[in-house]
Amino acid sequence: HLLLFLLFVGPFNCFASYSRATELFYSLNEGLPAGVLIGSLARDLRLPTAGGQHSASLQPPLSFTLASHGLGGQYVQLDNRSGELHTSAMEIDREALCVESSGATIFGGSAAVSSSSPSPESCLLLLDVLVLPQEYFRLVKVKIAIRDVNDNAPRFPVPHIHLSVPENAPVNTRLAIEHPALDPDMGTNGVQTYRLRDNYGVFTLDVEENENGERTPYLIVMGALDRETQDEYVTVIVAEDGGTPPLVGSATLTIGISDINDNCPQFNDSQLNVTLYGNSSLGTHVATVHAVDMDLGSNAQITYSYSQKVPQPSRDLFHLNESTGAITLSTKVDGDTPRLHRLIILGNGPGCMPAVITVLVTIIKVMMRPPEVVPRFIANEVEGVVYLKELEPTNTPIAFFTIKDPDEKYKVSCYLDGDGPFRLSPYKPYNNEYLLETTKPLDFETQQLYEMSVVAWNSEGFHVKKVIKVQVLDDNDNSPVFSEQLIELSIEENNVPNAFLTKLHATDADSGERGQVSYFLGPDAPSYFSLDKTTGVLTVSTQLDREEKEKYRYTVKAVDSGFPPRESIATVTITVLDKNDNSPRFINKDFSFFVPENFPGFGEIGVISVTDADAGQNGWVALSVLNGSDIFVIDTGKGVLRAKVSLDREQQSSYVLWIEAVDGGDPALSSTAKITILLLDINDNPPLVLFPQSNMSYLLVLPSTLPGSPITEVYAVDKDTGMNAVIAYSIIGRRGPRPESFRIDPKTGNITLEESLMQNDYGLYRLLVKVSDHGYPEPLHSTVMVNLFVNDTVSNESYIESLLRKEPDISVEEKQPQISIEPTHKKMESASCMPTLVALSVISLGSIALVTGMGIYICLRKGKKHHRADENLEVQIPLNGRINLHMLEKKPMEISNI
Repeated sequence: HLLLFLLFVGPFNCFASYSRATELFYSLNEGLPAGVLIGSLARDLRLPTAGGQHSASLQPPLSFTLASHGLGGQYVQLDNRSGELHTSAMEIDREALCVESSGATIFGGSAAVSSSSPSPESCLLLLDVLVLPQEYFRLVKVKIAIRDVNDNAPRFPVPHIHLSVPENAPVNTRLAIEHPALDPDMGTNGVQTYRLRDNYGVFTLDVEENENGERTPYLIVMGALDRETQDEYVTVIVAEDGGTPPLVGSATLTIGISDINDNCPQFNDSQLNVTLYGNSSLGTHVATVHAVDMDLGSNAQITYSYSQKVPQPSRDLFHLNESTGAITLSTKVDGDTPRLHRLIILGNGPGCMPAVITVLVTIIKVMMRPPEVVPRFIANEVEGVVYLKELEPTNTPIAFFTIKDPDEKYKVSCYLDGDGPFRLSPYKPYNNEYLLETTKPLDFETQQLYEMSVVAWNSEGFHVKKVIKVQVLDDNDNSPVFSEQLIELSIEENNVPNAFLTKLHATDADSGERGQVSYFLGPDAPSYFSLDKTTGVLTVSTQLDREEKEKYRYTVKAVDSGFPPRESIATVTITVLDKNDNSPRFINKDFSFFVPENFPGFGEIGVISVTDADAGQNGWVALSVLNGSDIFVIDTGKGVLRAKVSLDREQQSSYVLWIEAVDGGDPALSSTAKITILLLDINDNPPLVLFPQSNMSYLLVLPSTLPGSPITEVYAVDKDTGMNAVIAYSIIGRRGPRPESFRIDPKTGNITLEESLMQNDYGLYRLLVKVSDHGYPEPLHSTVMVNLFVNDTVSNESYIESLLRKEPDISVEEKQPQISIEPTHKKMESASCMPTLVALSVISLGSIALVTGMGIYICLRKGKKHHRADENLEVQIPLNGRINLHMLEKKPMEISNI
């Protein structure tokens, strides 16, 4: 909770007062989120608010306003009505606001170092708030103290700290570490302690705090140091603050041990024995003495000098180099020169007793002079070293050597001592002339330096050696060689740009610039591959897509820096590995299948084609039915959709399925497709007669009914659709006094009276009506008996019902189709008219005109009947393929059990 307290005791307080100026003091932690309540100005000033003892209807509402909207106003939100002060969305960072150690005061629009608060931890946010209306007007100065939290870890200003300690530093020596850790936090949240991760048993740390509270770490020596044993210690210094939990920072601390002159020169041997021939020439090297001082720099400088015990003749005969310790012959040896010389040499170091070594030189008297070897170089020679290029041809001359005896008394011979492709042979026709030449081309990569001696000796056995060094010069005779000629790489697709592929490595046996290798891409390399010329690092600058291209193959070159340059080529193959980045894809988002109803169970309805551009397991696709899985099933491998049961269009005419395709990746990707299955109608339902409802029902027909009047109707429905549901009505059987008096409409099923009913037409008429559809390939039909009772009244219903219960003797009218019956009908018409006309002419010869007219009338009447029969025949053409056509030629058959 936020604390409210008085900043000053006395005339300044934060309780209710009607003075014109008031101070309020709050405190809160840094880093709080937006919306945290800092304080309520109305409550803390004890001002009346709505709902208090002062009615809002009597007093005007209070208004709180920041006097200025500057830097300080960015960190707080003031409710103008309630006076509640909250933190804003801008987080308060105490270290950013109060950068000075003495604290900083942030005004409404400016910031300045506070001088009113002596505490080093003070950090104040000052706000001026105006309270209105005039009745409560005052200027409220709000001071918000920002409390520090441990949100910063100690940090050393440099990552590496170097400290030098002399090796003779005594125990408990204290050395200040000049770069202490810094922590922006204050108080106990600042740096409190230091420690070493490894003190090597000779160091520790101590912390001293000055008057300003700054803590400085000190390195304390806890044991003896010896630079010659260990000249450097590397450890880690850790700074830790006092927060909860504590935060730490570290830096590398290198402690160097500086040298002091605590070692003196020493010779490895106390005496050195040397033999010198009396005929040695001036400047001949006799011996070299060498002393060692373990110290460094000037502490290890050694000079050499003769002891005062060395006689002056020996000093004159042998020169001592005071810096190198080399002893050379300075005067010629003659017959008076002593044969034994004892040279006492001192090794002098700064501040040390000199080291002593004795060189005993024995001079051997020589009665004759040794042979002489005089070289004359043909090849390039510098200071006794001959330089030859590699691949120089065989028999390349190097030098002439002249061998002679200075006394011209003895025979002198010579030979070549040493290994290598060289030969020393006499150069004829001259005597004592020898030619040194090569025996095969030199190879720098095999051997760079050869050392041999031309040895001359006389018949007395004296030998003289002339050392020859041959340095082979490199030539650009080697091409770079890749470590692998075929570099096979792989990388997952969707890689990050500039992804590392490999580092090419090629070597060149040549030296210098001739052996420096640069790398280049071949001309067949795609532009988005990059090869660093110097390091050989191969990268790809763009994302690769396996579905776009799976394999890359191109060449790379390694070129040396010789002249002319030599190169070699390697092949890089890159296989792009698949990632599951493609969802299964249906060839269509919507599939439609037309299936005949009554399709057998588990028959193939259709094939759902789906692909996945990924490879391997990522491209394996499993199909499943999301809905309707109790009826339909899909073959996962082939995508064949099947129905478990036979489908009936009359129960459901269509199905909408959702098929999900899931690949085998991890995580798996999926997609869905809509499947519409439309059932095609099959003529599997015969017409259903709804009226009349029974073969036993009947209808009373009055004799006065006019011709053309509707009598009744046959009404039927068919559950099929299309032509399978188009119904045709026909009368296929009649019984009654004059059954042809009634006609049925083939389309509507309406039965109408065709002719006027006479007295002798009374009675029961039974019409067998066939209701047939137009189905394919086979029409289906139903039959119904229509009973009509022609009479004025129904006086005896039981009699009529008894007649209905009797099986009717009705002949079924089976007729040929109209196209085949039409010629027969015309023949029947003419055949039926001719006997009538003959009979009438025989009966009344006197009234031929009258009889002829009556015959024509009768013919026309019968023709009309046949015409009606044709109309009935037109709708009675059988469509049922199961009826044999030859039955149509038979006589009408009797129908029973209707």
